[in-house]
Amino acid sequence: MRRVSILGATGSIGQNTIDLIARDPGEFDVVALTGGGNIAQLARDARRLRADVAVTAYPERLDDLRAALAGSGVAAAAGPEALVEAAARPADWVMSAIVGAAGLAPGLAALEQGATLALANKESLVCAGALVLETARAHGARLLPVDSEHSAVFQGLIGEDIDAVERIIITASGGAFRDWPLSALASATLAEASSHPNWDMGQRITIDSASMFNKALELIETKEYFGVSAEQIEVIVHPESLIHALVGFRDGALMAHVGPPDMRHAIGFALNWPERRHLPVARLDLAQISQLNFSAPDDARYPALRLARAVMARGGLSGAVFNGAKERALDAFIAGRIGFTEMAVVVEEVLTRFEANAGYMDAAMTLETVTQTDHLARTWADAAMAERAG
Repeated sequence: MRRVSILGATGSIGQNTIDLIARDPGEFDVVALTGGGNIAQLARDARRLRADVAVTAYPERLDDLRAALAGSGVAAAAGPEALVEAAARPADWVMSAIVGAAGLAPGLAALEQGATLALANKESLVCAGALVLETARAHGARLLPVDSEHSAVFQGLIGEDIDAVERIIITASGGAFRDWPLSALASATLAEASSHPNWDMGQRITIDSASMFNKALELIETKEYFGVSAEQIEVIVHPESLIHALVGFRDGALMAHVGPPDMRHAIGFALNWPERRHLPVARLDLAQISQLNFSAPDDARYPALRLARAVMARGGLSGAVFNGAKERALDAFIAGRIGFTEMAVVVEEVLTRFEANAGYMDAAMTLETVTQTDHLARTWADAAMAERAG
């Protein structure tokens, strides 16, 4: 049996991973499940999968988790240190699906014990790409992408020489506001930004899709994971979300990965790699689809893409700055403290402030410096928003 752990088990990626594992319970020995505040779901899944341990990120919820697991034989733990300890438990395969920069330390712990890390936490590569990749190399661990776009690129490169790659094109749905007039974006509500036209995802990533911050992170992730230049990476708006990425080669050929907008496809590929096994996803009827649409992203509508390219050009710890400021601005939008279009303004202000203090950007990349930079970026984002509020 394969030993598996799921970090971020109660989110959409984690739940889709559990769906696949639960369909073939005789093949998997579940080591650890981690989650946030949804204690009932975490305990229910831990019981069903007979996990060794269940961990909540919130120390104040430990008693609730223990009560929910009473009599099950599943150990309970809580807090950031417990998340890292759970990730460090010996496992063959670990899903990294904790949202945000909080997923970095547990992901590194999983790599340090030599596991195959299925990476859905894009922020790890955005904030600390060189550190994550070096940790994997140093411990003989394997890193498999789970974002649908990066899984598609990975699959398109199987058997190919990366030096023959001319371009990588990642697609974007355009999010909830792709057809809105620009003048209306500033007044977009939280409810409107939280509704995705194609994908069933958590609230934060759905809002990031509407602002294209999600795609901005994926631009940086593509550069870090595949080791290509920023100039080789393109974004195209594809409303149907059926082509997830394309790889272009120097002979002019384009290899496209086509599939339904169902995250179980990318998760299942990583779970079963290097084999391909049956997955419970829809089979496309191309005749019924009849046509696919593409358009260039509008820089005025999606300033996050421009900021991501500036980050790729700057390098160093600028990815940690970008992500920390973005997460804090997103928190503020969800709380109703800033408007939808102000998120990009705040992130740009924080990047500009860091650029004026270049020593922060150019510090050696360690877990400590990344964590410190993330904290400072959030602090400066709060200050920028306070200044804007007067």
